[in-house]
Amino acid sequence: MKKVLKAIGWLALAVVVIAASAAAYLQLFMPNVGPAPDLKVEITPQRIEHGAYLANHVVVCMDCHSARDFSKFSGPLQSGTLGRGGEKFSKEFGFPGTFFARNITPASLADWTDGEIYRVITTGVTRHGKAVFPVMPYKYYSMMDPEDVKDIIAYLRSIPAIENQVPHSKADFPFNFILNTIPKKAETAPRPDTADHIAYGRYLTHIAGCMECHTPNDDKGQKVKGMELAGGWEMSVGGGKIVTTANLTPDKETGLGSWTSSDFIAKFKMYADSSYTPPTVKPGEFQTIMPWTMYANMKTSDLAAIYAYLQSVPAVHNPITKFK
Repeated sequence: MKKVLKAIGWLALAVVVIAASAAAYLQLFMPNVGPAPDLKVEITPQRIEHGAYLANHVVVCMDCHSARDFSKFSGPLQSGTLGRGGEKFSKEFGFPGTFFARNITPASLADWTDGEIYRVITTGVTRHGKAVFPVMPYKYYSMMDPEDVKDIIAYLRSIPAIENQVPHSKADFPFNFILNTIPKKAETAPRPDTADHIAYGRYLTHIAGCMECHTPNDDKGQKVKGMELAGGWEMSVGGGKIVTTANLTPDKETGLGSWTSSDFIAKFKMYADSSYTPPTVKPGEFQTIMPWTMYANMKTSDLAAIYAYLQSVPAVHNPITKFK
């Protein structure tokens, strides 16, 4: 019996040592995406203009990195907060810890090199080698054309500096270890020819992060295979209310199968800044996380390309309850 107990003790010790070694490895040597590239972005009016378009209307960096007014429908950006950061993603909304969107104005990025900004956008690894929580969909940003990433960097360098100290994010155990395994090396690729509507639409759909919100997660937080773009991700909008993302596949009953390109474009353009004032939303009334007023100013041709791509993906029958 003593030998058995001794063997069990040694086995337990070995398990502890292995677990401790694995934890130390994840903390000390992960994430491993390589060094930030050595690059210097030329700040030109053309780069700033295109970067502004991407950051505000396609990739919508400014969605999370500014303050949104959720007393209004779809949470439009609050004036004077562009890029200051501070949006909180906490356990109240189903996150494994408390995470904050960083300040991305020149007040915060002044010490960052262009290569460090490039790396965090495309891999989710900061200048200090820390992993960013993937509510920032860097998995999809990693597919961007390097020139588009550089345009965003040029734009971020050009916006007004706002001094705003954002609290540090903190992941709960054991996600604090798992988080370090998520970032991967970037897989950037050239932007497809805009004449190829499906390929270009696929590119825009991916860098816009549509897949992230419009694909449901399993109980481990992983995207459900075979349900890509089929909607069904439930998101808390406070007050015990849940909004569920729409099915974007071409299923005729539950998705976009009966929509025309004109229908799709009109849905976005109805929220365009020049003609739309977001109404006040009272507690318990329908609300959405979808930043309609940002996507509304996407180019009509880009929206048409996204529609063409969405019509090409497999149709998935997935009835949802939009709000409950």
